[in-house]
Amino acid sequence: MLLGAAARLRGSEVATAGRCSLTVRLSAAILSASTAAMLAFAILLLPNPPPTLAPAAVSNAGATGMANPVTNVLMAFRGMDTMLEKVVLLLAIVGVWSLAADRNWGGRQGPRHEADPKGVLAFLARLLPPAGIVVGIYMLWTGADHPGGAFQGGAVLASMWLLVIMAGLADTPPVSSPRLRLVLVAGPGLFLAVGFGGLCFGAAFLAYPVAIAKPLILGIEVAMTLTIAATLALLLAGAPERSVEP
Repeated sequence: MLLGAAARLRGSEVATAGRCSLTVRLSAAILSASTAAMLAFAILLLPNPPPTLAPAAVSNAGATGMANPVTNVLMAFRGMDTMLEKVVLLLAIVGVWSLAADRNWGGRQGPRHEADPKGVLAFLARLLPPAGIVVGIYMLWTGADHPGGAFQGGAVLASMWLLVIMAGLADTPPVSSPRLRLVLVAGPGLFLAVGFGGLCFGAAFLAYPVAIAKPLILGIEVAMTLTIAATLALLLAGAPERSVEP
C-alpha cells in the first residue's frame, strides 16, 4: 500500500516541494519537541513497580478452556480491543474502496493479472494453495492451545489467494458482491453479537458463559479468519479500477 501511494504521488512531488515556510517548520519542530517532553514526563511519573492485572488474569485463565495464554488474553481479557482491531480492518477496506472513480464503483479491484500459464508463477499458484489452505486452517485451530490464531491463519489464506490472483488463475470479486460483503463483516459482526449476548444473558459485555466459552471463542476465530483473509488480500489489491464486466 505504501509503494502504491508513493507511485501515485510521484507526479506531485515537484509541485509541492518547498512550500513549507520557516515558520511552519519551526512550529512543527516545537510541537514535536513538546510532545516528546510531555511523554517523557508522563513516563517518569509512572509508579514503581507498575500496577498489573497479571495475577488476576492467570488465576482466571482456565475459565475459557483455552490453553494458549495469548489467545486467552486477546479473546477474553482484551476482547474489546481485539474486536475493535477487526472493525479497523473493515473501515480500512471501506476507505480503499472509497478511492474508486464513480464509473468503477461496484467493480473489481486492481488490474486483471496475466501470467505465462506454463511459467513458474502459474506453477506455484497451482501447487501451493492446497497446502497453504491446510496450513492456514491448522494455524487457526491450533491457536486455542498453541501459538497461532485467526490472524496468522488469515494471513496465510490471504497470501494463497493473492498468489492465485497474481498468476491470473482467478480474479478479484466485485466489491458489490453480497457474499464478499458478508465475509468482510462476519468476524466483527459475530464478535459484536456474542458481546451483546454476554450483556443480555451474562455478567457483562463480551462475558462468555463458562460452559460454552471455548466453542464461542472458536466460532469467533473462524469468522475472523475469513474476514482477515479477505480484508488483507483486498487491501493489497487496491481500489476498484474496473467495471463488473470482465
